[in-house]
Amino acid sequence: MLKLILADNQAIFRAGIAKVLAVEDEMRIVAQAQTSEQMMMALDKFRAAVLIVAGGFHSDFNGVLQASNKVRTRVVVLADTGESAQKYMGAGAHGVVYRNVTSSALVDCVRKVARGETWIQDIAVPSELTENDMVGLRVRDRLTAKELRIVALIVQGYKNKEIASQLGTTEQVIKNYLRNVYDKIGVSDRLELALFTIHHRILNEAAAATAAAHQQAQPGPGAGVAS
Repeated sequence: MLKLILADNQAIFRAGIAKVLAVEDEMRIVAQAQTSEQMMMALDKFRAAVLIVAGGFHSDFNGVLQASNKVRTRVVVLADTGESAQKYMGAGAHGVVYRNVTSSALVDCVRKVARGETWIQDIAVPSELTENDMVGLRVRDRLTAKELRIVALIVQGYKNKEIASQLGTTEQVIKNYLRNVYDKIGVSDRLELALFTIHHRILNEAAAATAAAHQQAQPGPGAGVAS
C-alpha cells in the first residue's frame, strides 16, 4: 500500500487530486494538509511513500525536502504553469507535475516516484496544448465578466455565501449564475468546474485576470459590485 500525503492550499484542487488517486487500489491518502504545520506533522506521523506538495506551499522548500528525506518520503512537486521543473529537481525533488496534469499522468508519476524513479511532466506536446488552448478560448468567450469572476473564486475554494458577499449579491443569485456556467461549460458541479478551469490554462488565466482587475477597480471595502 502506497501511503500518500497531499499538501496544497487550494482546497478544491486538492480534493480533485485526492479523488483521482483514491480510486487506485494500491494507493491510500493518509493526510491532506492545507498548512505547513499540518504537512510537517503528517510527514512525521505517517511516514508516507510520497508527498505531493504545491511548489509555493512552504517558504523553505529545502526544509520540506530535509523533513521528507528524514522519514524516507519521496517528494512530487505540484508546480504552477510557467515554473521551471529543473528548479525543483535540482533542489532534490523526485518528480514535478503541473496543475494541468492529466489523471493518468499523475498516477504514473506517483507510481514511478514511489519505485525510486524520477518523473517530470512533459509539457512540450504542441498538438495537445493547442487543442487545450482552443477549448479554453471557446469557453472563455462564452462567459461574461461576472461569470469569470465567480469561476476564479470557485477555483480558490470559496463557498457560494462567501462569493455572494464578495460580489455584493445573494447566495441564490450566485447559484443561478453557477447553473448557467455549468451549462455553458458542460460540467455538473463546482469540483468539475474547478478542475476543468485549472486544466485549461487560457480560461484559468482569464478568470484570474478578470477577478484581479475587478478587485483593483473596487473603491474600497464594502463597496457594491455592478453587474
